Formats: sequence, structure tokens, C-alpha cells
Amino acid sequence: MFFALGGAWSIGTPLMAAPDEPAHAIHAAAVVRGEFSGTEKMQQLTVANVDTTWAVQQVKVPSWYGLLNGYTDCIPHHAATECESALRVKPAPTGTTLTTTSAGRYNPLYYIAVGWPSLFVNGPVGVYLMRLISAALAAMLLASALVTAAESRRPALAQLSVLAAATPMVLFLNGVVNPNGLENSAALLCWTATLAVLMDPRPDLLRRRLARIAIPAIILLEIRPLGLLWIAGIAFFGLVAAEGGAVRAVLRERASWWWTGGIGLALVTAEIWTRMHPDHSTIKASSSLAFAPAAKHTFLSTGDYLQQMIGNFGWLDVSAPFLSIAFWIGGVLLLVLLAMTCARWRDILSLACLGTTIVLLPIFAQGLEAHSVGMIWQGRYLLPYAVGLPILATAVIVRRSPGAGLLRPRLFLLLGSMLAAAQFFAFVWTLRNYTVGEDGSLLMMSAHWSPPGTWMLWVCVSGLGCLATLWLLLAHCGERVSTTDDGAADTPGGASAFGDKLITA
Repeated sequence: MFFALGGAWSIGTPLMAAPDEPAHAIHAAAVVRGEFSGTEKMQQLTVANVDTTWAVQQVKVPSWYGLLNGYTDCIPHHAATECESALRVKPAPTGTTLTTTSAGRYNPLYYIAVGWPSLFVNGPVGVYLMRLISAALAAMLLASALVTAAESRRPALAQLSVLAAATPMVLFLNGVVNPNGLENSAALLCWTATLAVLMDPRPDLLRRRLARIAIPAIILLEIRPLGLLWIAGIAFFGLVAAEGGAVRAVLRERASWWWTGGIGLALVTAEIWTRMHPDHSTIKASSSLAFAPAAKHTFLSTGDYLQQMIGNFGWLDVSAPFLSIAFWIGGVLLLVLLAMTCARWRDILSLACLGTTIVLLPIFAQGLEAHSVGMIWQGRYLLPYAVGLPILATAVIVRRSPGAGLLRPRLFLLLGSMLAAAQFFAFVWTLRNYTVGEDGSLLMMSAHWSPPGTWMLWVCVSGLGCLATLWLLLAHCGERVSTTDDGAADTPGGASAFGDKLITA
């Protein structure tokens, strides 16, 4: 399901029409050939109307990848389709070349995982394969989050939280060459498993849940330096909401110490890599980059950042339709409000704190860093943290709500339908912008660009993926997993059985 949705974005998005994809594709092609960082070069660039001296890395890659830096200005979207068409029809040159990438300082783990097709396939097909591998890796993390949710006392509601956290922007980033996609999906799994361990203690499930915490935590640490901040946030809110005795049970489990050691080792290796590859970029001083004006600008842009977390595709040039944005915000707000009606005071404070910091963190981060990096904040930078809001809200409802109340099948159907429709509309709207332009036919006739396999195929794939999300909810709307005193599920066909069926499928 998640691979179908992410894969539709992989093929339905023109080549290089994704954030920083040229730099990431070049770095991936270099890393799998043993060139992990390259030679640092300084370039004069203007970023967000600010003059900068940008540190980039020079690497040796197949000559076709050397063409990609010429397509970094393929925005807005109509230019992106022209550039993608040029890349597809231009014969892939042979040999190797020296080129630069702004992603050369990034930890090589993600690029090793996705870059290997470039060793066997040259040209656009290699990039499409990189995208599909990235989508598959992220889909495995999201599927594991769904299995964890299916083990809940209220599987349909818990699964709904995963679907609400997997915004169209999350799935778009999963489907392109950018480590931000894997980062978001790893954080989503880490949120889901951490809250499951601490708010719904189940001794029979503890070991597998600990693995579902540790593996994405290691990925978060190795992909980006901010991974430690996301893990700290997840741990904080998990501990605040924890049930009595849950932490002691984790500490008594021997596997938790082994996983903690693995996370510690990942932290050390990630820190060593970061310190060995510092950023020597400099920025021209400007009064507009002082803390107060930068913070004010960021605060006034809060609405834009929230919209970008839901769906602002390409190089921030194709926004999701209003209906998708409204449905998603409405669905998440409804989950938060339902949680408030049954939450304890510390749960309410946790939800309020998480929601407030989603707004405040960009203000302080960009206010403090604008003088050194410029006004470069985008909503997707905070997605690994923000995906926790619907997951925490739903965990509170599952744990605190005494009975079914408002949580009836029709509510699941309504919220699930809203999210599925928003997901589908976002993909079709974006594909329409690329095929016929924003003023073109709604039926995408007379397309001036079409993805491999035609746009109709990928609309169908995306639609089937969205229908599958509804099937998951409807299949378990009336199901509640009861437990014995030791936490083991005692109802046949419960969540664990469903998890096994999902993995098998």
C-alpha cells in the first residue's frame, strides 16, 4: 500500500523536480563508487536573495550525472517538465566527469542504500530505480508502524493515526531521491512504537516493539545531525504519557540494553562523521538576518510551513489543492479535540506542548541560525517531529477513552475517507500540473508531458493505494483487542494475526 503510494510519486514526478534531487542523486552515484565526500570547493551563490559562499564537494561520477547540476533551476513546474524531457531524450554520455554536489557532507548510509542501481544502469532509468528503492525502504518503515498500531486495543483507531501522520508530503518525499523521506518515515515508526511501549505495556510484544524503536532511531541518527533532537522529543513525550511501571519493565528487559548500545554506537559514528565534515559555508551579513526580524518573518510564515508539511511539492512550486489541506488539518484537529475530551491533565499538557513547539521551533531555529545559513526554513524540515501530533492524540484516545462513545465505525469511515481523498487529490492535482499545466484540462487531455507508463496508470496505482487505506480501517472498525492479565491477546484473529497477514501480503 505505502509502496504503491510512494512509487506513484516516484514515477509521476519529473526527474529533478524534487527538493535538492540533483545534489542527492550525484552524491548517491559517487558514494557507491567509494567517493564518500569528495574535495571541498567554494561557490558564490545567491540563496533566498542573500549572497553566500557555499561549500560544495567535487566528485567523480558517470558523465550523465554531471548534467544534473544544469537542471537545478528547473522551476517552476513547467520548466521542470521541459528539463525532464530533455534528460530523457538526451543520449546518456559515456565515461566519467567531475561535478559538484551540495550534499557531499551528508552521512553516506542513505546513499549506499539507494545509489547502487547507478552501478548497473546509466541515465534516467537509474534515477527512477533510486527513487523506487527509497520508496520501498520508507514503505517498510510505515508498514511496521501499521503493524504496531494493529496490536493496539483499538486497531482501526491506532491505524488511523499512522495514516494521518503519513501526509502527502511524507509520501512524496519517500518517492524521490532525498534522505528526508526515509527520515520522516523512521520518525513516524519511532513515535508509534515508543508510545505503544510506554502507554500500552504488553510483555509479550515488548521485544519486537523495542526493535521497532531502535532501528528507526539508528536511521534517524545516521541520516541527519538533527536525528538526536527528534529522538529526544519522542522520548520526552513518551515518558510524560507513560503508564506506571512501563519504564521499569523496559529497563528490566535485557534486549533494551543491547538496543541502547546499538543506538549509542550509531550516535558516536554519526557524530564522528559530522565533525569530520564541517560546513564551511559563509553568508553575507544583513540586518534582516538578525534574530528579531528573522523570527518575525518565520512566525508570519507559520501558515506556509504547516501547508508545506501537508503538501507543497516539486521545488515548493506545486501546492496541494485547498481541499486536501482542509481535509488533513480538519482530520488532525478532530483527533486532537477527541483526545482532549478524555485525556488526563498531563496528556493535555503534552498535546498542547507538542502543538505549540511545532510552531515555535522554526521561529527560534531560524532566528538563531539566519545569520549563518540565511532564511532557508521549509516545513518539511520539522516533519519528523510534527508527525507525532496525530499519533500522540490517538494514543491518548485509545488509552484513556472508557468506551466506544463517539468512536464508532462511521467516524473511522469519515476520517479515513477524508484522508484517502486528500491523499488522492494531492497526487492527481500535482500530476495534472505537470502534464497539462495549472490552467490545463482537468481530464489531463493533450498532455505536453507524461510519466513513463502514461499518467493514467499512476493515477490508478495511487487510487488503489488510497482505497487500500480505507480497507484497512473498515476491516477492523469494530475490533477491540482484549488482553489477559499478563498482556497477551486472548481474542482470535486479533491484532497480531492481522500484523502477520499484512507482512505476508
